[in-house]
Amino acid sequence: MIASTSSLTLDQEALRINLEFLRKQIGPHPKISSVVKANAYGHGINQFVPMAEKFGIDHFSVFSSDEAYEVCQLVSPTTQVMIMGWIYKEEIEWAISRDVEFYVFDIQRLKEAIRASKIVKKPARIHLELETGMNRTGLGKKNLELALKLIDANRDQIHLTGICTHLAGAESIANYHRVRSQLKRFKRTLRNIENRGFVPEFRHMASSAATLSYPATRMDLVRVGIAQYGFWPSQEIFMDYVRTSKDKSDPLKRVLSWKSRIMSLKDVKEGEFVSYGTTYLAASPTRIAVVPVGYASGFSRSLSNQGRVLIRGNRVGVIGLVNMNMMIVDVTKVPEAEQGDEVVIIGKQEDMEISVASFSEISNQLNYELLARLPQRIERNQTNLNS
Repeated sequence: MIASTSSLTLDQEALRINLEFLRKQIGPHPKISSVVKANAYGHGINQFVPMAEKFGIDHFSVFSSDEAYEVCQLVSPTTQVMIMGWIYKEEIEWAISRDVEFYVFDIQRLKEAIRASKIVKKPARIHLELETGMNRTGLGKKNLELALKLIDANRDQIHLTGICTHLAGAESIANYHRVRSQLKRFKRTLRNIENRGFVPEFRHMASSAATLSYPATRMDLVRVGIAQYGFWPSQEIFMDYVRTSKDKSDPLKRVLSWKSRIMSLKDVKEGEFVSYGTTYLAASPTRIAVVPVGYASGFSRSLSNQGRVLIRGNRVGVIGLVNMNMMIVDVTKVPEAEQGDEVVIIGKQEDMEISVASFSEISNQLNYELLARLPQRIERNQTNLNS
């Protein structure tokens, strides 16, 4: 196999620790649905899903039907898959036949689910998504009434697996009142629905942020994304945890590390520009190393003249513009650097570490954004448990 210019390594022990921490936080009752949309937040569905299933996860959430299909090829028959977003109407029959759950957030999708169920001769496993204040997808009062009438008239075609909603920014304290308002509205609407005889298996609204900071939102199922990968939804959520915890250290462990190697070394004279344009001028004789990772690999161009990597246990800076396939770093203070040396983009090297958060702090990228942009073609490996 020909290797890619960089590689990602997934730490199984880190995932085990993160899932244990989450289970300790939420208790034994709520089911954890592992959110693996966007190629498992860049970690790789093919690599991550079997790891998570090995540690007891038996429910996965994705955004679209193509992601659901990919997950279905990896999991055991008893593991559930839930589509939270897009599914072509032509694929609803496949979803029903495979027992794939999917959100219903408009009347047209519900009608398509009923139609497909009659063809497949199997009930559709749906989650009614309610509009509670996010104002994105979800059934408002009028359409919810229509949906309930349709479900009542087609009970053999519809299995009400869940009733859910999506919180608008639980990761920020600034949204506290909005989140509380959504919770109140969801509970009130849910109570009215159940009083009419529509009782779901799962009631759910909690993302990673809500799971960690709003216990009342945990209900029957929590949709955990970023936290299972070892990242806090925001610094505010981490500080809120630290404030109420005796142990002030970070309990989450980063599952992912990202590494490459030095491709080339060169000396640049004082007064010469480095890389495209004139964004970096060598103020003194400079030793540079070229690394075969650029914005096509997910290393944002916004990190030009700002980013950092680790080489031989030293934190060195990116200089000049990040290219499509390459970046240039200043190794003047690492004279022993050689072609082929390991370059850590995310992760640890000796006693130094670079986190995804360090990128977001200097480039205004969210953790989610940088991770989700890691291309599928990057080689992904796993560490052995306890290695």
